[in-house]
This record gives sequence, C-alpha cells and structure tokens, in this order.
Amino acid sequence: MAELEIRELVKFYGSVKAMNEIDLTVDDGEFCVLVGPSGCGKSTLLRMIAGLEEISGGTIAIDGDVVNDISAAGRGLAMVFQSYALYPHMSVRQNLAFGLENLKMDPVEIDKRIADAAKLLRIDDYLHRKPGQLSGGQKQRVAIGRAIVREPKIYLFDEPLSNLDAELRVATRVELKALHKRLGNTMVYVTHDQVEAMTMADKIVVMRAGFIEQVGKPLDLYNAPNNKFVAGFIGSPAMNFFDLAPLTDDMSALSPKGAVALGVRPEHLSIDGQGATIAMTVSHVEQLGSDSFVYGATADGQPLSVKLNHQTDIVAGQTMTAYFDPKLAHWFDADDQTIR
Repeated sequence: MAELEIRELVKFYGSVKAMNEIDLTVDDGEFCVLVGPSGCGKSTLLRMIAGLEEISGGTIAIDGDVVNDISAAGRGLAMVFQSYALYPHMSVRQNLAFGLENLKMDPVEIDKRIADAAKLLRIDDYLHRKPGQLSGGQKQRVAIGRAIVREPKIYLFDEPLSNLDAELRVATRVELKALHKRLGNTMVYVTHDQVEAMTMADKIVVMRAGFIEQVGKPLDLYNAPNNKFVAGFIGSPAMNFFDLAPLTDDMSALSPKGAVALGVRPEHLSIDGQGATIAMTVSHVEQLGSDSFVYGATADGQPLSVKLNHQTDIVAGQTMTAYFDPKLAHWFDADDQTIR
C-alpha cells in the first residue's frame, strides 16, 4: 500500500497547457476516482502518475519519494487499461505470468501468485483459454489479475468498464469495490461515468479542462457542490438549473444576495406537497416500474425533469406544478459559484 502526493503538476503539449498546477493527495489504501467529461485531463493525469506520460512541471511522490525521473516499470504500480491489452496468442495463465517472467521471478513464486489471483477473481477454470475464447467480463478479470500478480503499491484503472454492457458494468463495479476491500491497496480509477464514481469511490476528484474543480467524498460532492459544473455533473439524473424568472415571488424573495440561478435535483421535486413551486408543461414521461421520470419545460422554455419514486398517470401535454423544499435548493452567483 502507498500514499500518492501530487504537487503543482503541469503538462504542456507544445504551447497548450493541458494540466494546470494539479494538487492532489490520495491516502494510503484509498479508492480515488478521477471523473469528468471527455478531454478534461483525467486519463492524462493517470498516465503521468504511471510514468507513461512525461510531466512538464511539478512533482509526483509515492510514499514520500519523488518518482518524476523513475521509469514506469520502476514505480511499483500496475495499470488496467480500457482495451484489456491482453496478448491474444497467449493463454490466460501465460498472460498472467508474462510480466513476472520478464522480472526473472522464481517459477514457484509465479505459480503461487497466479493461483492466488485466479482464485480471488474466479478465473481458475479458464487459465488454459486464450483471450479470444473469453467474454468481455472474463477478459477484464484477466486484465485485473495481471495487475494483481505484480503486487503493486498502487493500482491504476483507466476506464476499465467502458467496453462492458450495462448489466455487466454494474456487477463488475461491485466486484471491484469488494476486491479493493480485500486487498486494501491504494487505487486510482478513471471514468467519465459519475454513477461509477459515486458508487465506488472513497474520494472523488472532479476535473474539467485540466483543472480540479472539487475533491471530496461522494455525498459531500452531491450535497455541497462548489459550483454549477460539479452540481450538474454529480447526480443522476442531472440537476435542474433555472434563472430566477420562473419562480414564484415568495421563492424569489428567499434567494440569497447575488444569486442569479437556482439548482434543484429531480429527486427533490414532487407533484404534490408543499414548498416552492415551478409550473411546467410535460413533454414526455418515462415509466420504469418502480420510478417515473417526468420531462418538460417551464413557461419560459427552461427544461425541467422530475423523478418520482412511484408510477404516475401524468401524460405528455399536461400542465402541472412541481414542488420542492427551498432548504434543498442550490443557489449560484454570476460566476457559477455556489452561494452557501
């Protein structure tokens, strides 16, 4: 296990600054998820940690030792890639053994590590198969097993579930979290999927355009986002945002000084009850059985979604009133920063 410390990390591609003075600490044994939209720099940051991408400034330290000038192979890390990166002509066992054999490790120790990893990941029954004979989920387990046998200080995951179907992604993220609990190692995990981030992370790092927007525990980011970007990115479905115009006079009177926009999560809206109100015209309804999603717009055309934890008879074209508790509202200033 190991602590990871990143200080004032900078990355240039020519004259373009892609990473902007990143400061981040990942504690020993922590599951840290880097999340953000495509192009935000999360995979670049992971590759810089791994030693696969040259840094332009700042430091990366593992357990207090700066590793800027240490090769990827010498950092004691293991990376699991989105593409699995398995050797197609080798069996599963050979894929697991390959890196250890290159290190001239004792064959007895190699066998032990493979056996332990195979049992942990439940891949014992297909050690003799080649990657082409495996499902996507099985390939992912092998890729993770190849990292486990190296017994690294830190595991790095670069969108490892993105090639799996929806059902398998859910099952695999549960397995990964359970694996982290058993191994206890520090893990840094990259994804664009905020649901993965919320369900797996001890700590979430929200990135945008080479900057860190906010770092915190999942529910801290959900309940107290620093700005409009984080508020809209964390939470599914995404938060509703409104100018103050469609609100009732009573609700507008409650807005803090300097507020220009309001944010309300779909799950904090209801179609009956008390509180502040927003009038909407329904465009369509999604019935999921246990939940319903009602979509529409306010009188001045601002989009609005409501999540109901029950079935509903609301139909498209209907005009209705949505209610919410003002205590659950998020207010934003002209710079999109949260007003506490």
